[in-house]
Amino acid sequence: QVQLAESGGGSVQAGGSLRLSCAASLYTANSVMAWFRQAPGKEREWVASISTDGGSMYADSVKGRFTISEDNTANTLYLQMNNLKPEDTATYYCAADDRNLQRWLLFSGRTTGAKYWGQGTQVTVSS
Repeated sequence: QVQLAESGGGSVQAGGSLRLSCAASLYTANSVMAWFRQAPGKEREWVASISTDGGSMYADSVKGRFTISEDNTANTLYLQMNNLKPEDTATYYCAADDRNLQRWLLFSGRTTGAKYWGQGTQVTVSS
């Protein structure tokens, strides 16, 4: 059972940056890792994913501004967020999945479901 814990959220002005972290309790070598976000009154939205070989994919809304990465030695996933906009305001969640089909769906952003979830960290961007 993998436990995920996000940190690094906060309040920033538009144009600012934040780096989110997600610490995993176990080494997740066989898992695709991803970030999602959910704003009040809106559905959960996929943000970015990273594969077991380091490949990454991004939602169009964050492409060029956000970077997903991981440190396997520290079992930690990151999301570097630059040029933040008010519409990026949301609770951000990290997720992981090691099941065959679900890993592909998660990596490609074709699902909002995953096997493991963190508790979320709030990001607020003011204009």
